Order: sequence, then structure tokens, then C-alpha cells
Amino acid sequence: MTGPVRRAGAFMVVSLLAFVVPVVDGVGEPAVATLMAIGPFLLVAAAALVVDTDTVLFELFARPGDRRDGALYGLAGFSLAAAGTAVLAVEFELPAAIYVGAVLLLSVGNLVGQAVRYWTGDPFLATAGFVGGGFLAGSAAQAIATGVAALPGTWQTIAFLAASGSLLAALLREVLFKRDDVLVMVSVVLLLWFLGALPVEISTTRIAVALAVTVVLGYASFALDTASLPGMLTGVLLGLLTIVLGSYGWFAMLIAFFGIGGLASKYQYDQKLDRGIAEENEGARGSGNVLANSLVALFAVVGAAASGRLGVPEAIFFFAFAGAVGAALADTLSSEVGGLFDNPRLITTLRVVEPGTDGAVTWQGELVGAGGAAIVAGIAFVAFEPVTALGAGVVVAAGVVGMTVDSLLGATIEGWLCGNQGVNFLATLAAALAGALLAAGVGLTL
Repeated sequence: MTGPVRRAGAFMVVSLLAFVVPVVDGVGEPAVATLMAIGPFLLVAAAALVVDTDTVLFELFARPGDRRDGALYGLAGFSLAAAGTAVLAVEFELPAAIYVGAVLLLSVGNLVGQAVRYWTGDPFLATAGFVGGGFLAGSAAQAIATGVAALPGTWQTIAFLAASGSLLAALLREVLFKRDDVLVMVSVVLLLWFLGALPVEISTTRIAVALAVTVVLGYASFALDTASLPGMLTGVLLGLLTIVLGSYGWFAMLIAFFGIGGLASKYQYDQKLDRGIAEENEGARGSGNVLANSLVALFAVVGAAASGRLGVPEAIFFFAFAGAVGAALADTLSSEVGGLFDNPRLITTLRVVEPGTDGAVTWQGELVGAGGAAIVAGIAFVAFEPVTALGAGVVVAAGVVGMTVDSLLGATIEGWLCGNQGVNFLATLAAALAGALLAAGVGLTL
């Protein structure tokens, strides 16, 4: 067994101290319960900073940087993060089961991921191992901590939280420093705390379909090379949240953007490369690109799930979501297809510019982009019975608004106030606002 696998196993053993929290939660005075919950991790952190570098214990836990620094800073950081988040479980409203699940999914996921990497050497399979191992460990830890896994509706929520946490942890480890356990742990705990508080009832069919889709979507996007590994993780996490918090129809609109947009990036790639307008990484979308185009839509899904508590009609969030996704697909198609035509014109002055110029448009690209918005509107019309032809028209209009805003921002502020991903985010935000306001204006949200 190699050093990384042994080390991951040792960290996993330390993470088992998290089970102290559900045992002491609510026992005696709050200050005493807190001390009992965080005490074991604080002792481990203290020991990590003073352990002799010549001992077997140091070698077991040491990362390359720890050997250079002469102290087990990695173990200390992990333990302090676990202790800090334990305070949220004892002193505040964070459920102890969610806390334990987050800590265990990170440590066990890392152990499985390291083992798979050792056996196969494949980064994709190692990440799949991390997500799979984290999901199983997070689910089991929550069930053990609650002791009510057999109650109706409980295991569905447990599975949803474990899958969401594992995907987020894997994503953060890909886009950030892989050993930044503090940030990863805190981020996962906060996400699961938030998701667990949403008033959403998850059916057995819904969570089963969501989990199956995450596996298929993840493999397909990576195998077809339409997304990088971080981009794939981002898309899969967004898909999972959309199915569970929204519906299959919401997901169908989102997957239309991912699928058609990914293929559009690959379309005539060599010609785009010659013209200097091709996406990097052979058209494979990274996490930044996926998030920039989908973050507004994700907020709309979460808003819809919490619409009852917010006192806002769910339809407002639906048209915001559809508008944002329609704009993302419209902009992608207008850029990827329109860029193949000559004589593009700057949208602000209509003068002819070089292909690939920020804010340049072609009539062919605008037409294809409007068609992309119409595809999303068509899905909304078919998947949602209350969506009439007027509602579909609102989605198309919102998508075109977003596409136009993207071009305007590209011609004016891109490159000095924000980059391409910032422009994409602002364009989808404009489309979401347009969709919500137009729908409200014509009475579709009553």
C-alpha cells in the first residue's frame, strides 16, 4: 500500500471522532457539550503540531509539505476544521447527522479515490471513486447518526445530501488545492445545511432517477470530451440539484443547454481554430464556463424550492430559470455557429470587425441563437402544461434579451471590467430578470 493510501486511511480513522457530536449533542450544559464535541479534534490538532518528525506516527500522516515544514499541518488543519464545524452542530441549528456525514464523506471519499488512483492511475476513475466512496460513507454516517434511517422519506434525503456533498467536495478538490481540507469541509457542511433546510419532499423515484442521471451524464460528458473533469463535476452537480429541487422538465431544459452547447463547441472545431475563435481544451467546457452559464439558473431552482417560505410565486422562478437557460444556449449557438461566417459586425457600431472580436455578431449567428432560445421554450411548452404559447414566447424573448446583453457587454466592458465568464453570468442574469418581469407583466405568474 502506498503512502497516499495509508495516509488517507489514517485521516479516515481520525474523522471517526465526528461521531462524538451526535452522542453529546444536547447532553448537559451547552458549554460542556461543545467542549466534549470539539475536544478530541483539538487534542489531535495539538498533537499534530508537536509530534516528533522521526516517529512512525509522523510518517503515517505526513504530506510532502509537512515533511518540509517539520509539522503535521495538514492533519492539524483537518482537525481544526472538524472542530470548528462541530460547534455549528452543538451550538447552532446544524443537524448532527449532516455534520457527521460531511466529515466522513470527505475522508472516506479521499481514501477510496487514492486507492483507485493507485490501482488504475486514471484521474477520472479516481474522481469517480472519491464521489462513490464519499456518497456511500456520507449516507451511512447520516443514517448511523440519526438512527432513523428506516423512517419514510429519510433515506431519500440522506442520499440526496450525500450525493450533493460528494460532488461538491470532488469539484472543489479539482479546482482548488487538492489538500485544502479546511475549505472543502466547511463548504460541504454549509451546502448540506442549506439543502437540508429546504422544504422539499423527495420521492423514491425522484432520487433514484437523479442518481442514475448523474452517473450517465457524468460518464457521457467526459467520454464525449464535451467537458473537462471539473466541468463534468459542475454539470452533474447542477443536474442533480435541478432534478431534485425542480423537476424533470427543468432538467430537460438544462440538459438541452449542456448537450447542444457542448456539441456546438465541437462543431467545425478545426475551422474555428484556424479563425482563432475556438474554445480552449478542444472545446471541452471547464467548471468556470459551466458555472458562469448555469449559476443564475441554479439560484432560480433553489428559489423555486423555497418559494413558499419566500412568499414569491414559483412561476416567477420558473420563467427566470427558463430565460437564463435559453440565453445561455442562445449565446453559445450564436458564438459557435455565427463565428464561422465572415464579416461579423460590432453590435454597438455595426462596423465590420475581425472574427472573434468581443461583441461581434452575424445575422446567421443571431438567427441560430434565437433558435436555441426557441428550443428551450419548446421544452417548457411540452413539459409544463400551464406553459401556453404566450409563456413560450416569453422564454424566447428572455433568451434573445440575454444573448443581446452578452454581445453588448462584450463590446463595451469585456476585457477591462470583467472577463468572458463574468459577461456570461451577467447576460444570464439579465435574461432571468427579463423572463420573470415579462411573465409577471402578462399575468403568467398569478
